[in-house]
Amino acid sequence: MERRTIWTFLTLTLVLALVAGCKPASTSVPTFPPPAPTDTPKPVESRKLILATTTSTQDSGLLDFILPDFEQRFNVQVDVVAVGTGQAIKLGEDGNADVLLVHARAQEDAFMAAGHGVRREDVMYNDFVIVGPAADPAGIKSLTSAVEAFQKLAESQATFISRGDDSGTHVKEKEIWQKAGVEPAGDWYISAGQGMGEVLTMADEQQAYTLSDRGTYLARTLEGIELEILVEGDPILFNPYGVIAVNPNKGPHIKAELANTFIDWLISLPTQEKIAEFGVDKFGSPLFTPNSAPWREAHK
Repeated sequence: MERRTIWTFLTLTLVLALVAGCKPASTSVPTFPPPAPTDTPKPVESRKLILATTTSTQDSGLLDFILPDFEQRFNVQVDVVAVGTGQAIKLGEDGNADVLLVHARAQEDAFMAAGHGVRREDVMYNDFVIVGPAADPAGIKSLTSAVEAFQKLAESQATFISRGDDSGTHVKEKEIWQKAGVEPAGDWYISAGQGMGEVLTMADEQQAYTLSDRGTYLARTLEGIELEILVEGDPILFNPYGVIAVNPNKGPHIKAELANTFIDWLISLPTQEKIAEFGVDKFGSPLFTPNSAPWREAHK
């Protein structure tokens, strides 16, 4: 009995020793600092460019057609201020725009000569048209001279709606009145002080006459105006557009480099081709004709 007890004790001792030998050795677990958070790149904020332009480029739909390409390609938000050319030029003079897209060449040249702009480029052209009611009470439809048409409008005192806003269209209208030897005044002559689209609507409602750029007129026919083109094709009705970079000396807020990028893009062949396409699907011909130096060079 004693031997069995001793044997049992030895057996238990051996088992306990084996179990103890199987336990893993105590090891210290190294600690590391938590990984630094991965720096997530912030989305690049789009830059902003202030474009002061005439209402015709906006009302015709041209800017909506071409600007998305520029904004996406260069990550730029273009803030469009659509006013008359005179007001657009004043914005440039006051340093409240980076780039201008306007259509009054004499004013553009004066702007450049005064040092307000540092670069001007031809962009495109279309023409002005004299529009009015189909009944044509002034009887100007058979005329080919805009000056003669204005003379007849004054003689008949048919209602005429003027932009009256120192826009490029208003400047052209005043030039024609001057050549016609007429100082328009009276109840028949209404100075609206409005953009081209609004003036066309007013003329349509009042069955009146007005001078319009062809692009805005055609765009508004899609919205239901019933005015007709009565006089067109006179060389005096030629309507060229230019783009101008505002002088960066106006202040550090002027985005001169971005303005030049915009100009380079606007006069480039791909953008000029887009201008040549605009309106073809709806009217069978473009509303504006490309006219930049690169375009002319490529189409000699």
